Amino acid sequence: MHLVAIGGSDAGISAALRARELDPGVEVSVVVADRYPNYSICGIPYYFSGDVAPWQSLAHRTAADLEATGRNLRLDTLATSIDVDRRRLQVRTPEGRTDQIAYDELVVGTGALPAYAGITGLDRLGPEDGVHVLHSMGDTFALDRHLDERDPRTAIIIGAGYVGLEMAEGLTGRGLQVTQLQRGPEVLSTLDPELAAPIRAELVEHGVTIHTRTTVQAVTRTDHGLEVVGHRDGEPFTQTTDLVLAVVGVRPNTELLQAAGATLGAGGAVVVDDTMRTGLPHVYAAGDGVVTHHRLLGVTYLPLGTTAHKQGRVAGENATGGSARFAGSVGTQVVKVFDLVAARTGLREHEARAAGWAPVSSTGVADDHKRYYPGAQPITIRITGDERDGRLLGAQLVGRLGTETAKRVDTYATALFAGLTVEQVSELDLSYTPPLGSPWDAVQIATQHWSRQATHVPA
Repeated sequence: MHLVAIGGSDAGISAALRARELDPGVEVSVVVADRYPNYSICGIPYYFSGDVAPWQSLAHRTAADLEATGRNLRLDTLATSIDVDRRRLQVRTPEGRTDQIAYDELVVGTGALPAYAGITGLDRLGPEDGVHVLHSMGDTFALDRHLDERDPRTAIIIGAGYVGLEMAEGLTGRGLQVTQLQRGPEVLSTLDPELAAPIRAELVEHGVTIHTRTTVQAVTRTDHGLEVVGHRDGEPFTQTTDLVLAVVGVRPNTELLQAAGATLGAGGAVVVDDTMRTGLPHVYAAGDGVVTHHRLLGVTYLPLGTTAHKQGRVAGENATGGSARFAGSVGTQVVKVFDLVAARTGLREHEARAAGWAPVSSTGVADDHKRYYPGAQPITIRITGDERDGRLLGAQLVGRLGTETAKRVDTYATALFAGLTVEQVSELDLSYTPPLGSPWDAVQIATQHWSRQATHVPA
């Protein structure tokens, strides 16, 4: 049997690893569009901040490591079309020739592409002009060269999501004066504005200029540098800078599968079932190019690295005759911004209401460990639950680095996965010692606060 996986990132590599793990006799080929398989794209901001060096450290496994386990890597090879009936994958080789790869089962993990949000110029200007995206190792090298060779002093980051915030920290650490533009009322729009406000304050404290309610219409090249044009609070906005980094989201990369006859669904992503089958015979798909099965929302589009790993593993198992199913996501995310950590899982109140729940939320503050032990710091936690049956629907947390905010959101994520009520979280047997926690952990203090504040929680 010959399994071909397209994509050298989370989904494709996970599928290949799982297939060989279950059946060491299966022949596995991995088609990678560049020469950097299994690199941590999520780690790129920390290369720019200097926390990770050299760039080769971003490799989860080297190409040699992957090939030593029996995988045939086709690097610098672009998949161009799928012949579903003949089970042939057409590719363009590094030499520019067209080649055909026969497969028995195919896993497509082509991921996503940078979105431009309708901003004029982003589709025409590139690294040579000082305009960058950050989606691949090639993007990383282009930005690194720009920083080294042109020594820019100012940068505008369009977008204040996870990568944008991480890069604000990274570029500030490289000595640039960073201005960050965000369309919404606050940075990090995946949190409620009140919880995101401390993130903004942290950025400002470290020298980042933040402009919210700012819509960018165009980026142009002038004799004086790059000009970013838009509106801020409805008024015209123009600023000139040495470097522009656009991180305004992604769009699913579906061209290959769509041309082969796959169906598109939520977010324009390829429709798959929970076994990662596309509906095309012998063709599976996983990762940022496909829809996400969400345990609270149903089918949606939510591209996350953790999800891509799980989906790829399911696809690889089923391609070798298994019966695995993707158990679903609850949208757990976390980000470090300088010395602050923000995390969320599940649904915010407006998301829950739109999905048909009856949400009610409460916000509380609890120390990360017993206050009498030195160094205790507060964590702000917002809980959202259903007022009809008390089911936990979501949680948002903000705390200082060192408060284990990331691990505490994982407790809520586990509870969401299991379908627990808010009150059942208070019954969990969590660990305690004064330097690390309290008899009632901060996680539980927040759920108890919700129980007191909610309009109705069943007895």
